[in-house]
Amino acid sequence: MRTVIVGGGVVGLTSAYELALSGHDVTVIEAERCGAGASHGNAAKIAIAESTPVPAPGVLLQGVRWMLRPDSPLSIRPSLAPGYLKFLLRMAAHCNTRDFTVGLDLLLRLGEDANDLFDEYRRQGIDFEMHDRGVLLAFATRERFDEHCESLPAFEAAGHRPQRLHDDEVYEFEPALSDRIRHGLFFPADRQLEPDSLTSGMLAKLSALGVDVREDTRIGRFVRTGDTVTAVVTTDAEVIGADAVVIAAGVPSGALAAELGQKIPIYSGKGYSIDYTPAPIELKTSLTLEDARVAVTPLNGMLRLAGTMEFGSRDDRVNDTRVGAIRRSAQEAFRGWDGGIGEQPPWAGSRPMTPDGLPVIGRLGAAANVFINSGHSMLGLTLAPGSARLLAGLMADGTSTVPEELLARISPNRF
Repeated sequence: MRTVIVGGGVVGLTSAYELALSGHDVTVIEAERCGAGASHGNAAKIAIAESTPVPAPGVLLQGVRWMLRPDSPLSIRPSLAPGYLKFLLRMAAHCNTRDFTVGLDLLLRLGEDANDLFDEYRRQGIDFEMHDRGVLLAFATRERFDEHCESLPAFEAAGHRPQRLHDDEVYEFEPALSDRIRHGLFFPADRQLEPDSLTSGMLAKLSALGVDVREDTRIGRFVRTGDTVTAVVTTDAEVIGADAVVIAAGVPSGALAAELGQKIPIYSGKGYSIDYTPAPIELKTSLTLEDARVAVTPLNGMLRLAGTMEFGSRDDRVNDTRVGAIRRSAQEAFRGWDGGIGEQPPWAGSRPMTPDGLPVIGRLGAAANVFINSGHSMLGLTLAPGSARLLAGLMADGTSTVPEELLARISPNRF
């Protein structure tokens, strides 16, 4: 089967890999360079401990309160665009305890095999940098700690039982933390993964499997016969025949689906990251500074800070105020922090958000042979292997080990 995958980020590349293993003749079309978007600048970790939907009780209300704070962890830019307003209203409708609990359960199920699948990738000869340090969720206040603990029963039911730390226990666990951090939850299963190394490793493996990867190539239009796409045409007027198409292009996935007559609300949630090479401090574990919503990920020879959620941005320009807030969170959280050493130019990029906080995986209702694998929010790296395997199963025979009621919750036809 000739399958064209639109999008060369981690979700598109893992989808290409699983489909190639299943016998598909795969072509990947990427508008820029593979892995150059959110797949490059993410928090660089398999974030099982933070597999929570973005829509949560009180989230949008907090965002409104923070609108006048240019350095806040969550930003909602006001806009009168009808589609954007509808997206925010839909998200507001999902900011309740029931939807959050159901969404958390689903995301934990989708990511439950992440570590095993990445281990399998390595056994299959894909080379990339990965560490097994766990993650410490660090809190400055008891209020934030207790608030976070409300979601722990769902994690514990899935087999993820964190170690609870208070006061001196926190410093004994991570001596680099300042006295400001008073509470912590340590999840041992979380890992750290350098995303550019994964992209390089996947591309090498795909090349060995005969997958045709075309970078700097944009889709001009789809060729249809009835409800079936028979080819994609690039902006250079090249016609690429297709028996099946997979849309895995991150934020642009919604616009691509719209060209086929199906509206899928995927909007940008802009995030930032800063790399330090060499690392200004030595850490025993990976952390998330929960009060500031900043991830701190140690990798080989470097340290990455990543954070903020900015709704409504129309570009990937760096906002110096938001970058400054990320720097300041590290200065306040760590002893002896000297961020002037080794700081690289900050990165900003768009993550594909959905109003219910859940990914979009499955066959489009508007085209019989077009599938989508997108909308993973801040969990693209965590959910990519499981989503790719799920997609390959659906495309093979329409079956899945995921229960039907859960498939319905991630279906592109749910909107």
